[in-house]
Amino acid sequence: MPKTTLVVRADEDPWTPAELAEVRTELQADLARLHLELDQTARDLQDLLRDGVDGAGNDQADVGSKGLERDAEMSLAANQRELLHQTEKALDRLEHGTYGQCEICGEPIGKMRLMAFPRATQCMTCKRREERR
Repeated sequence: MPKTTLVVRADEDPWTPAELAEVRTELQADLARLHLELDQTARDLQDLLRDGVDGAGNDQADVGSKGLERDAEMSLAANQRELLHQTEKALDRLEHGTYGQCEICGEPIGKMRLMAFPRATQCMTCKRREERR
């Protein structure tokens, strides 16, 4: 059951409907953009694979270049899929009333952090701790 109000830090005002609508709109736009980008990346990868990495008539430089291009496309696709997953999770948290709550300690993440990075899942304290590991 969704909460009616989302958590905020003690020094912050509660989320307004307009702020939540802005975050939701941004996340939904990101979701649509990422789907399009993933589709394009998949087509680019298909083209690379169809052309063949080590096709007949290609010299070593061509083979190496196509291999690097394929690897770059695969890395891009992996990054896009991860962003897509993070965006879907953020929308799910909004839907279920847990948006803005740190997944590690349960404390509020902070509105300013979420307005800057709507996919954030950790408060700054937990994020710093994770990055030091």
